Amino acid sequence: MPSSAHDKCGVIGLCSSKPVAESLYFGLRVLQHRGQESAGIATHTELEDIQYHRGMGLVHQVFTKKELKTLKGNSGIGHVRYSTTGRSRPENSQPMLLTTALGDIALAHNGDIANAKELKEKYQKKGWGFITDTDSEVIIRMLANSVSKTGSMEEAIKKTMPKLKGAYSLTVLNGGKVYAVRDPLGIRPLCVGKLKTGLVVASESVVIDMLEGELIRDVRPGEVLEICQNELKTIYRIEKKHTAHCQFEWVYFSRSDSYLDKATVYNVRRRIGRELAKLWPVDADVVVPVPDSGRTYALGYSEGSGIHYAEGLMKNRYVERTFILPEQGQRDSVVSIKLNAVRSVIEGKKVVLVDDSIVRGTTMKRLVKIVRKAGAKEVHVRSGCPQVVAPCYFGIDMKSKDQFIALDKSEEDIAKIIGADSVGYCSIDALVKAIGHDKKDLCLGCLTGKYPIKIEGKEKRNI
Repeated sequence: MPSSAHDKCGVIGLCSSKPVAESLYFGLRVLQHRGQESAGIATHTELEDIQYHRGMGLVHQVFTKKELKTLKGNSGIGHVRYSTTGRSRPENSQPMLLTTALGDIALAHNGDIANAKELKEKYQKKGWGFITDTDSEVIIRMLANSVSKTGSMEEAIKKTMPKLKGAYSLTVLNGGKVYAVRDPLGIRPLCVGKLKTGLVVASESVVIDMLEGELIRDVRPGEVLEICQNELKTIYRIEKKHTAHCQFEWVYFSRSDSYLDKATVYNVRRRIGRELAKLWPVDADVVVPVPDSGRTYALGYSEGSGIHYAEGLMKNRYVERTFILPEQGQRDSVVSIKLNAVRSVIEGKKVVLVDDSIVRGTTMKRLVKIVRKAGAKEVHVRSGCPQVVAPCYFGIDMKSKDQFIALDKSEEDIAKIIGADSVGYCSIDALVKAIGHDKKDLCLGCLTGKYPIKIEGKEKRNI
């Protein structure tokens, strides 16, 4: 439960022989952990083209039964948002909608476009107007402009993709078809599955599970899929020698029961916990996870160390996920009402407190204080993610170096700041080993300062 970097968004798209609004709604409920600011659904009917509803708040707050009934049609897309580009306001919520010569286009976007500012300035000089301050609007307006020239949604996507530098997993709705688009480096996740009544694409495979479907595969990096009920076809692909899957997806953002790019999130986190036990052994009585984000890591640490595992912190499940709350003040105030210590587990014990990551350190500092107040003799903090020392430009809200507690500090320095007896981070090599992908196929920019895409004034990694 880091404090704090936050991702981004969750997307879903569905084509079926039956109305899709309810399935999109439940799919977004499953993806709620990826964004809590706003939610939206767009559906297509032949008579009325695209209908949509979106608003600020959680999915169940934005949609009532009455609103879902108005969203008719057998194809549609959905979105949950945490803002990494653009302010938190209603007009920035998604899906976004534009009317073109080919009818309405709706778009849902997960990720960040690193060259969005340059693109926006370029098109503004040509007379384009922009309503929002999001990079997602840049994408949909580029698509609409290309559609007017080519008369084809497929061609518009093909012409737009090479101009976008950064992370984008998209679902696009037009003419009753859903298009699934993933950037050439595969930075953000996207997968496709088969349902009894059609096909679904989503940010995480748990959506497919919830809809009682079967995972077919990940959308390949650089691939564009066209989905129409039971017909799935690749209409375009940009191939690169290497990918740049975001390591933070496995470390924090995705649910433990998700399957991302051939690696099960649960297994990755458990392996990281075991690696942590090797790297940072300690004489302790109990391993305590930070719920829910540190649970699997703590289990792995317990297995690797032989130290007893116990639930020493209880979570109030009716409080937001602090990592993706918009303001630091909100995150800080929520921590004290979100978690409480189990004194019988902690009192008089040497505690290993395990979490997925430590970014700013403010949340962990509060947690250490809670554990000490419950009578812990010692508190040793372990982080499943290596030290975050550099900004992210691809969809995680870590834009400035002064946010990072690990920058230019030793583990001893960090331990003093957060009030722990010791602090230990997973190494980059151990992280890569646990994920199971080649190091050259992962984006480790926030850990190394070397990025898979050229960022002005930053170092580009050699791949």
